[in-house]
Amino acid sequence: RTHSFLTVLLWSSVFYVIHMTPSQKRTNKHSHSERITGLSENDGKTLHRTKRGWMWNQFFLLEEYTGPDTQYVGKLHTDQDKGDGNLKYILTGDGAGSLFIIDENTGDIHAAKKLDREEKSLYVLRAKAIDRKTGRQVEPESEFIIKIHDINDNEPKFTKDMYTASIPEMSGVGTSVIQVTATDADDANYGNSAKIVYSILQGQPYFSVDPETGIIKTALPDMSRENREQYQVVIQAKDMGGQMGGLSGTTTVNITLTDVNDNPPRFPQSSYQFSSPESAPPGTPLGRIKANDPDVGENAEIEYSISNGDGSDMFDIITDKDTQEGIITVKKHLDFENNVLYTLRVEATNTHPDPRFLQLGPFKDTALVKISVEDIDEPPVFSRPWYLIEVDENAKEGSIIGQVVAQDPDAAKNAIKYSVDRHTDLDRIFNIYSGNGSLFLSKPLDREETPWHNITVIATEINNPKQSSQIPVFIRILDINDHAPEFANYYETFVCENAKAGQLIQTVSAIDKDQPPRGHKFFFELVPEFAVHPNFSVVDNKDNTAGIMTRRNGYSRSKTSTYLLPIIIFDNDYPIQSSTGTLTIRVCACDSRGNMQSCSAEALLLPAGLSTGALVAILLCIIILLVLVVLFTALKRQRKKEPLIISKDDVRDNIVTYNDEGGGEEDTQAFDIGTLRNPEAREESKMRRDVIPETIFQIRRTAPLWENIDVQDFIHRRLKENDLDPAAPPYDSLATYAYEGNDSIANSLSSLESLTTEGNQDYDYLSDWGPRFKKLADMYGGEDSDRD
Repeated sequence: RTHSFLTVLLWSSVFYVIHMTPSQKRTNKHSHSERITGLSENDGKTLHRTKRGWMWNQFFLLEEYTGPDTQYVGKLHTDQDKGDGNLKYILTGDGAGSLFIIDENTGDIHAAKKLDREEKSLYVLRAKAIDRKTGRQVEPESEFIIKIHDINDNEPKFTKDMYTASIPEMSGVGTSVIQVTATDADDANYGNSAKIVYSILQGQPYFSVDPETGIIKTALPDMSRENREQYQVVIQAKDMGGQMGGLSGTTTVNITLTDVNDNPPRFPQSSYQFSSPESAPPGTPLGRIKANDPDVGENAEIEYSISNGDGSDMFDIITDKDTQEGIITVKKHLDFENNVLYTLRVEATNTHPDPRFLQLGPFKDTALVKISVEDIDEPPVFSRPWYLIEVDENAKEGSIIGQVVAQDPDAAKNAIKYSVDRHTDLDRIFNIYSGNGSLFLSKPLDREETPWHNITVIATEINNPKQSSQIPVFIRILDINDHAPEFANYYETFVCENAKAGQLIQTVSAIDKDQPPRGHKFFFELVPEFAVHPNFSVVDNKDNTAGIMTRRNGYSRSKTSTYLLPIIIFDNDYPIQSSTGTLTIRVCACDSRGNMQSCSAEALLLPAGLSTGALVAILLCIIILLVLVVLFTALKRQRKKEPLIISKDDVRDNIVTYNDEGGGEEDTQAFDIGTLRNPEAREESKMRRDVIPETIFQIRRTAPLWENIDVQDFIHRRLKENDLDPAAPPYDSLATYAYEGNDSIANSLSSLESLTTEGNQDYDYLSDWGPRFKKLADMYGGEDSDRD
C-alpha cells in the first residue's frame, strides 16, 4: 500500500505569547503547557508558552496513481481528540475538496484524482479542528505540505527538432562540431528518471558524441568536401542513465563541410590556339581559357597573367570575376606584314592560398597559347595622326598651302586618291589634288573673320573604295596688317565755357582688328590742315592713348556750341595703316568744379521764371481738371430716369412709327367703342410701362358701372376720378386706353401674336382697307414680304 512508504513526523508546536490575567480561564487542552516566568521592562508580568497539540503524519504521494480506489494520503490528529466525535476536522488550501478529501470525523485524507508531478510537485494545505458544540477551534490553524513523488513517465526531449552545423573540411579527429541538449521533465533529485545519456544512432564512423555533454565531434581525419559535403547524424538521448527500460528521444543534426583552399587550379589542356585579324583594334577579345579549381567561393578565385612569350607586348589577359575565365585581348595594333604568329605562356594562380596546405605544392598552373594573325585589306594609313598648316591671310587663290601623305599598308600597295570632306569645309575655301594630297586655296582668306579652319582629308584606295581613312588638318591663318586702327569708343566730349588753356578734356584710345606679333603700337596727331588748331591740341601719351587739351581761355556756346576735331591714328606694323577719326566737342555750362550743367543752346532762350519742370506740372494740373469735369458730367447723366421700353419692337412704338392716326370717327371697323364700357378693364390696376415707377400705387376702386352708360358720361367720370385721386398716375387716358379688355370682339391688331398661330396667315385683305393701311399691306401682304 502507498501509505506504507510514508514516514511519521510529529510537528513541533508553534509558540505564541499570551498575557496572563487573573480572570483568564484555561481549558484542559493546556494541560501539557509549560509555564515560563519572566520579568518585562514595564510591569514584570508573567508570560506563558503554550504547546500546540497537533499530531499527524508528514504526507508523501506518488504521481500517476492508477489503482481502483482513492489513494490514501495520511491522517490528521490532535491530542484534544478524545474519540467521542465532538471534534470536526476541516481542510483548506491547494486542491482541498477537489483533489484532496478529508474525513471530518477521523481526519483521514484521500486523493480523489490522479496527480502529475510535472504539473505541480507539492500542495500547501491548512488544517483546523473545531468543537462541534461550541463551534470554536480547539487548535490554531496550521499549514502542512503534500509532496508528489516522481515516477519515470517523461522521455527526454531535445531543445530543437533539427540542428544545423558546419565544420571546415580536412579538420582533425576530435574537432568539436556542435552540442545538442535534451531535457527531462522528471525529478532530477529523485532516482535516475532524469539522468540522460547521449548516443549516436546514425553518422558513424565520421562523427561521435560525448554521452554526458552531447558534444558531437569528428571521428575521421581529412574529410574532404570535394568527396562528400553533407552528413546527417541522428543522436539519441535516454534517461535512467541509459539502462534498459529508460525512455528516449532523438534529434537529427545536418552537418556541412565548408570549403578550404586545399586544391590548386589546373588547366584542362596544355595549349590553346586562337587567331585575330590584323585590323582588330586594341581591347578586342580573342578567346577565353579557364583553369578548373574544385574549391568554391573565394578559394576558387583565380588570377590570370602572361608570364612570358614573344606576344606579351602585343596581347593582354584579364580575369572575368563572374566565370573565373581568362580573356585574351589585343593590346596593340597587329600587322600581318611584320609578324603572323605569336606565342604566350599564361599562368593561373589562386588569389587566396591557405598556408596550411602550401606543402601540397604550388597553387598555380600554366598553359601555352598560340595566336595567329590573319591578313586583311587595310585602309590607307597617313604619315601623321594630324596635320598643322600655317598660311598668310593674303595668300592668293590657287596657291598650295601644304600636303598630306598616306599609303596602303598592304603588300599590294594600291594607289590612293585624296579628297576633302565638304561637311568640314562648307564654304569650299580649300581643295586638294587627288593624286598627291597637296592642299590649295579656292577662295581668299580673312583672318579677322575666321582665324582657324579645321578640315578633314579622306584617303581612299582606288581599287577598293570601301577602304578609306581620314585625318584632321588644322589650318592657322597668319595675320597681315590690312586693317587701320580706329577709335576704341564713341566719345561724348565737352568743354566748359569757363575752361582754362592747357586743360585736359578727353583721353582717347584706339583698337585694331589685326594682331601683330609684337603687339599694337598706335600714334595720334591732328590732320595736316589742323596741325595748329586755335582751340584744341592732341598730345600723344606714347601708351596707345592721346589727350585732348584746350588752347585758350573761355568758350562761348552762344557763338559756337560744337567743335569738330579730326585726328589721324597710325599703327606700327608693315605696311603702315592709318585712319582719321573726328571727335565732336560740345561747349557746355559748368559749375565752379567743372561739372557739366547744360550743353543745349536752346536752354538760353527759356524764360528765367519758368523752368521745364514747372511747365510739365501746369500741364498735368490741366489734364486732371478735365478728367474731373468729364467724370462729374457722366455721374449726373446716370441719375436721370431711363424709360423701360426703349426698343423699336415695342407695340406702341410701332404704332407711332406708322405715323397714322387711324380712321377717325368714320372708321367704325378698326376699333369697337364698346370696349370702353367694360367694367373689368376699368377695375384692373394698370401701371405705366414707359418709366421706372417710384413706388407701387394702389389704385382706388370705384363703384361698378352698368352696361348702358353713355360713353361721354363714362369718360367724364373717369377724368373726374383721376383728377380727384392724388395717388393716380399721370397720363390717365393712356392708362385707360392701353388695355383692350378681355375677349374683345375686335380681337388684337398686333402682329406679335401672329407667331403663335399655326401656319401662314393671309394678309391680303389689308390691301382692301384703303391707302391708310397701305404700309401694313406692304409689310404683311404677300410671301415676298414674309421672306424679307
